[in-house]
Amino acid sequence: MITSNSNEKIKHVAALQQKAGLRREESLFVAEGSRLFLEAPVSLVREVYVTERFLKNADTLLKQRLSETGYEEVSEPVFAKMSDTKSPQGILAVASQQSYSREELLAGIPLLLLLENIQDPGNLGTIFRTAEGAGVTGVILSPGCADIWQPKVVRSTMGSLFRVPFYRSEDLQREIAFLQNRGVKVCAAWLEGSECYDAVSYLGGSAFLIGNEGNGLTKETAMAADTRVRIPMAGKLESLNAGVSAALLVYEAARQRRGERRCPVS
Repeated sequence: MITSNSNEKIKHVAALQQKAGLRREESLFVAEGSRLFLEAPVSLVREVYVTERFLKNADTLLKQRLSETGYEEVSEPVFAKMSDTKSPQGILAVASQQSYSREELLAGIPLLLLLENIQDPGNLGTIFRTAEGAGVTGVILSPGCADIWQPKVVRSTMGSLFRVPFYRSEDLQREIAFLQNRGVKVCAAWLEGSECYDAVSYLGGSAFLIGNEGNGLTKETAMAADTRVRIPMAGKLESLNAGVSAALLVYEAARQRRGERRCPVS
């Protein structure tokens, strides 16, 4: 059992939790908690740390996965040093970051989300979960978006980042042009949009531009889109949360693509 906070492995994990530059340099991140540990592909897991209390209470599924990945036991105080949460569950894994190409995001009939300067970890996590649920084929993040490997973002995706292809672009305008050249219709969520979001067809390859929580899309980005769509607002609201807007748009596309088929009954 590791009982010292000065242990090099412990200091390394703590640094990965805190430093985006180190995560980027080593292409590693930390997945903390039982759910993320189980969701992470075994092939990506590099190290696992658990507490004695966690091991004592782990169910069969967790024990089976631990037997596949291996693990090191640490004391409760040491785990608290490594953890990024107020109430640690007693398990975390260091894992390799996945990487995807543009082509992998264009599988089948593309349905994409292009995110400009999304900063809130909760919003970013919500968007990834929504993307998975609606069958989005990929997410492209602008340089100004929050770090997807930041601990709060990783937790808020609840495992969807392991299943939704994504990449961070150095130039969002370039991505828009690339998609348009590939026949993908780019639609900007824009308060002054000329089209109501549910009056546009998304049956072909489609991509939605979603802007920053406070400022929305930049005008330059919105004007680069093929069309600008609005979500009608009753009452005195001006706009919706970025995650909610993304959900409405991608689920409308999913509804259209289902055609006359009803949702499966559970």
